[in-house]
Amino acid sequence: MNRLRGKLRLLVALLALASAGYVFAGQASGQTEEKLALVVHEFTVASGVQWPYDLKQLQMATLAELKAKCGTRAEVVTETPENPTKLLMLEGEILSWNAGNRATRIMIGLGAGRESAKIHFYLNDASGKKVFEHTDTIRQSVWGGGYTPSVGELVQPFANKIANRISESKVFGKTKP
Repeated sequence: MNRLRGKLRLLVALLALASAGYVFAGQASGQTEEKLALVVHEFTVASGVQWPYDLKQLQMATLAELKAKCGTRAEVVTETPENPTKLLMLEGEILSWNAGNRATRIMIGLGAGRESAKIHFYLNDASGKKVFEHTDTIRQSVWGGGYTPSVGELVQPFANKIANRISESKVFGKTKP
């Protein structure tokens, strides 16, 4: 009976040691793996383009969408973190804006006469090299939205389109569907 207890104690000790080694190995690998820092800068507006929205609100909406779509793969921030190992910076420019036509929206509906903007955005790495670049047109949603009183109809589509394009890009190891 004593011999069986001795073997049982040895087995328990070995299992405890193996579990501790497994936990330690998991912690060590988690410490060496650095998360990518994705810095979202305010977009600029091309000269001669009338732009009715606050660029800071667009930046914050884009930040929120990117956190939702890329937050597990990157630390999404507005300021460059201290000593990042991997860094990407989102920058862009609003190339044109069309207010649309309210009468057309009301009379025809179904997306006719809606507001739109053309944007160009890109990701630069720490050295300033472009690793992703895209030009897109953003349109007000067909059924409108609840954004008009606070920030405008294009803010959510703007942030959503950018976050979708970046999260689907090869920058994060995925290809477009």
